[in-house]
Amino acid sequence: MEIACLDLEGVLVPEIWIAFAEATGIESLKATTRDIPDYDVLMRQRLRILDDHGLKLSDIQAVIATLKPLEGAPEFVDWLRERFQVVILSDTFYEFSQPLMRQLGFPTLLCHRLITGDNDRVVDYQLRQKDPKRQSVLAFKSLYYRVIAAGDSYNDTTMLSEAHAGILFHAPDNVIREFPQFPAVHSFEDLKQEFLKASNRTLAP
Repeated sequence: MEIACLDLEGVLVPEIWIAFAEATGIESLKATTRDIPDYDVLMRQRLRILDDHGLKLSDIQAVIATLKPLEGAPEFVDWLRERFQVVILSDTFYEFSQPLMRQLGFPTLLCHRLITGDNDRVVDYQLRQKDPKRQSVLAFKSLYYRVIAAGDSYNDTTMLSEAHAGILFHAPDNVIREFPQFPAVHSFEDLKQEFLKASNRTLAP
């Protein structure tokens, strides 16, 4: 059996931190793993900004509650589930994910956790493990699954490299330039075709 591993933000749903930056007017919160490859550096920057502005977890969750998946994403996930096992491998947090995962039909999600202190302030975060997306692919391969993966950012590239086939989706030009070994597409219809091409089975389109 084949497993489809997908990134979440930028692939199926909007970038949560960008949406929060737009809601708060804090430009520096717009940085993502498309801009800063080191996830710890990025998260420490975000935590400092939250602290400086006195922002709480509930403030972020209020913005997330207004978001919807990218146009065509729920239908794509449904299409994929008919043909593959589907797992979302994300650097988001379980404390963020519930409203958006509900709209996607609750596919399996492996991500991280936030640590909150007094008064709902976000004080730290807990990675599921180091390089979790690649490690998940390795685990699936150890169970003799064939893995096809799609993502958009620097933090997806180790997952794409470890998978039997990797696809860049909605990736910015800088990531596409640096990783020319992966096909790069920008629509869900084209992404379907890449999954069909990458599969070792004959699948209905």
